[in-house]
Amino acid sequence: MHLTRRKFVQSVFGAGAAVGLPGLFSACSGSSKASTAKASTAVAAPAQAQQFGASPEPTFPKGFFWGTATASYQIEGAWSEDGKGESIWDRFAHTPGKIKNGDTGDLACASYHRWREDIALMRAMNLNSYRFSISWPRIQPSGSGAANAKGIDYYSRLVDALLEAHIRPFVTLYHWDLPQALDDTGGWLSRDVASRFAEYVELVARALGDRVTDWMLFNEPSVFTYSGYLEGEHAPGHKSLLDFLRATHVVNLAQGAGFRALKAARPQARVGTAFNMSACEPATNSEEDKLAAERAHAITNIWFLEPALRGRYPEALTFLPETAMRIKSGDMENTRAPLDFIGINLYNRTIASAPGAVERAAHAQDWLFPVKMDGGPEGPKTDIGWEVWPKALYDMVTRITRDYNRPVIEITESGCSYNDGPDASGAIRDARRITYHREYLAALARSIADGADVRGYHVWSLMDNFEWAEGYSQRFGLAYVDFKTQTRTIKDSGRWYAKVAAENRVRLA
Repeated sequence: MHLTRRKFVQSVFGAGAAVGLPGLFSACSGSSKASTAKASTAVAAPAQAQQFGASPEPTFPKGFFWGTATASYQIEGAWSEDGKGESIWDRFAHTPGKIKNGDTGDLACASYHRWREDIALMRAMNLNSYRFSISWPRIQPSGSGAANAKGIDYYSRLVDALLEAHIRPFVTLYHWDLPQALDDTGGWLSRDVASRFAEYVELVARALGDRVTDWMLFNEPSVFTYSGYLEGEHAPGHKSLLDFLRATHVVNLAQGAGFRALKAARPQARVGTAFNMSACEPATNSEEDKLAAERAHAITNIWFLEPALRGRYPEALTFLPETAMRIKSGDMENTRAPLDFIGINLYNRTIASAPGAVERAAHAQDWLFPVKMDGGPEGPKTDIGWEVWPKALYDMVTRITRDYNRPVIEITESGCSYNDGPDASGAIRDARRITYHREYLAALARSIADGADVRGYHVWSLMDNFEWAEGYSQRFGLAYVDFKTQTRTIKDSGRWYAKVAAENRVRLA
């Protein structure tokens, strides 16, 4: 789950411009804060229906997975217990001024000790899939070497308990908490980390792969490279164009290496990645804006998918800076990973427009990436300011279905921040969250009816948790967490979702 605006690379070639790229970007300049752009500045796209009412009660395929999603650093706590090593998020959150209100994930939801309560929440919601991530430094404290037995034991107990509860363990191998020891030697800028990642993947696959069948290599690679290496708002806090470009390529190499390592250890495993995606719409019907929307789609949605499935980078930029990215002979073949499914994390849409001739002449980055990207201005906003636009989910799922020959798809995240708290009776009446998921699920049902092979839907999130740079200021959960007492209370939305899961359909009335 990410908390930066989904305008990936709106100012991508501005933040790191000062470092310079001889012969390429030496004249780059501009804002380093993609999150500062205002949705209201976008040219409004034509109004479109947000709901899909083809059926009053959309149903889903038999065996559909109803789940929730979490991430290790956001819920586990126990940041230095049982041999766990320091992660880049431990270091980053402990750095003054990085996280809102000075919050850290040191305790978070204390799930390392309270995981049985978390499973009880899932059972109460009738869920049959749980997407969680494994903390790399809990398995390899220094990012290499033998596995930490206590770390393996923790996840092994969790997997066994999920299976006993008839809940699929749906495992993400990397959800942003790189071992700090690896960052000290270059992090995702170092090609060696791709090999270290493959070794870690093999360790976990051999330990848990006798029970876990469905895996994700990465969560939102676009976000942790952009926010961590260019924008600097996420760990490890770099603000460098060169670092961003190089990190994306190393992550693509790691995706290929990790895929091969997992398949070698567990040939029958189903392996994918959870990609953050946003339906990219042209601001107007002009050919320039339509081209801008395609460039936005390429950099936002498939920058890490095309290398995996087709061994190439998509045409997002006016030219590919291969030297800056340190692409070597044979690399693109090594990025290939014939994923068994495509995970889609989707919250909203992007409005794309082309900069004018004056802007392009004034700023070198507008020649390399000639696109302005903004959030949609028409739909209602969540408490974090993101537009609610269910049609974006339909548009994205149907496009991926069309462009990649009807792959298996899992919705690995979708959700909304509404900070409703307990009323006088102790109930959390979050009707807006119910409306959000009702409408997004109706859109998803429509995409399935139109031919998409979607196997599951995972709400972000099971419970309120540490939301990265926002700390504990935003609540996305189906369950309310009192962070002082760690008491969990299922919200009205969680009770509603329990009925959806039990009936395998969505009542729109």
